[in-house]
Amino acid sequence: MAAAAKKRSRGASSPVYLLLVFSLFSGGHSFSRQLVVELNPGSPFAPPGGELLHVRAVGDNDTLHFLFCSQGAPTLLLVHTNTSSSTVKVNWSQFVSRNHSGSLKVEPESSVLHSTAVVFSRLLEYDDVNDTAEPTSDLLPPYELQDFSWSRLRLSGPTALLCGAAASFANGSLCLQLSVFESAGRGQSWPRLLHTANSSQVGVWIDGVLPRANRSRFLLELQAVGRAYPLSRVEVHRSIDDEFTPSIFKVSQWVSAENGSSDVLGFVQWKPVAYRQPAPTLEDATPCRHSDPRPQSGEAAAAASGLIRAFYAKPEAFGLNVSFGLAGEPFYDSTKFLSWTLLVGSGSPPMDSFSPLVLSMMAVGLGTPLILLLVGGVYVCVRKRAAASTATYEPIN
Repeated sequence: MAAAAKKRSRGASSPVYLLLVFSLFSGGHSFSRQLVVELNPGSPFAPPGGELLHVRAVGDNDTLHFLFCSQGAPTLLLVHTNTSSSTVKVNWSQFVSRNHSGSLKVEPESSVLHSTAVVFSRLLEYDDVNDTAEPTSDLLPPYELQDFSWSRLRLSGPTALLCGAAASFANGSLCLQLSVFESAGRGQSWPRLLHTANSSQVGVWIDGVLPRANRSRFLLELQAVGRAYPLSRVEVHRSIDDEFTPSIFKVSQWVSAENGSSDVLGFVQWKPVAYRQPAPTLEDATPCRHSDPRPQSGEAAAAASGLIRAFYAKPEAFGLNVSFGLAGEPFYDSTKFLSWTLLVGSGSPPMDSFSPLVLSMMAVGLGTPLILLLVGGVYVCVRKRAAASTATYEPIN
């Protein structure tokens, strides 16, 4: 009986062992960076026309420089260097004039491996009279984000909040929240994107802006800017798991790569879903779609963004639109709120996988029937063998 009890104890604890193993595999080797946050680096005063945030993410032998700026259209610039001692230098008199390339440098310049920037350039609104969710000739005059009045950056550790409004806004605002991470993890609120120490997250939301039509829907225009290899194609990956973003089985990745190489240099990643409430439930989710990236004028991107003008001498740009809502979905006026989240990072995008809890449940769920079948088969064989050995036979005359 003691032996049997010992066997039962081992069998009962096996799911615990499985969970422990999966947990070790999933989080035992998490890469981390040291973050240094600086607002308006090297400037003794708050510059006119918008601020510049610099988050220096230092690894063992490389550095990621995240630069977030509200001079003109809000822009996030990511520069990857091959040394842990690279720095950012700003010529502030030239930077605020917004007509000098080279007024912001990452030094030593020879250490720069790759750079990519995302410009949040325009907010588009259209009157979806026929409820088709197809913006055609019903587009209203666009909101140029370079013309918005932007607030000062509000910092909380490696997180910065920027809100702005157009002159024509009677109420409401458009906000962007940047978060940079020391290590891998996942967002606390939907869509709960998986991030690494090589990525940042930007949340974008419209709150309380009065629509200009009864059936208004919105699009957000993004421009990706770089040197030789800007973000030029969008890949859509499918999954069978919606554990972290219920009902969403796709992820979109806007990536860049060297010619003839499969290695991804930088990316923008998002899930095709937006939310109509600040604290959403599943019913508040609304699908979103993207257009194909198309080449844009690098000079126009530099004219719209002070950060692009300052860093790039000859920028290359691609642009796309992200549209929110499908036919039959509620219009913006139903809640007057819309939020969307994306990642911007260096290297390959993070990929979702089953969590340790799901893997352990799968192992127990699939393993238990197999064990019962095996035990049952052994029991039947033993019983038959025992019956055969104890059978008596009548002699044949």
